[in-house]
Amino acid sequence: MNVETILRSKGRDVATIEQHASLTDAVAQLRDRAIGALVVSADGRRIDGIISERDVVRALAAHGASALGRTVASVMSTAVVTCRREDSVEELMASMTESRFRHLPVVDDDMALAGIISIGDVVKARLRQLQQENEALTEYIHHGR
Repeated sequence: MNVETILRSKGRDVATIEQHASLTDAVAQLRDRAIGALVVSADGRRIDGIISERDVVRALAAHGASALGRTVASVMSTAVVTCRREDSVEELMASMTESRFRHLPVVDDDMALAGIISIGDVVKARLRQLQQENEALTEYIHHGR
């Protein structure tokens, strides 16, 4: 199973926000969409950064309530780790665990934004894969001989 399989199931929609937007705008989008991260992009294709709930908490810890008036650009992470459609679920699990990322934007061959994968998407896909393997083994044991 790979990233493309997950995207076919969950969709390719990516929530984005521009760098000049306020942190208040970012928090509202995170809440309204019930998501944990926004890709920062001026055009919806080029990745300028990513802002996650964790980035918001850090800004609030450092600046208090005044952080909400800051721009997304002042809070976002600019060293964005991405993945590709052909990457396997196992590769994603290893990368996300090792780097402690919960969201990976998916890019195409031109490095344009093509989707986003969360740790929840990866776990759900892996559980589905294990369930299918279990069902196949059960079928084999009961009827395969």
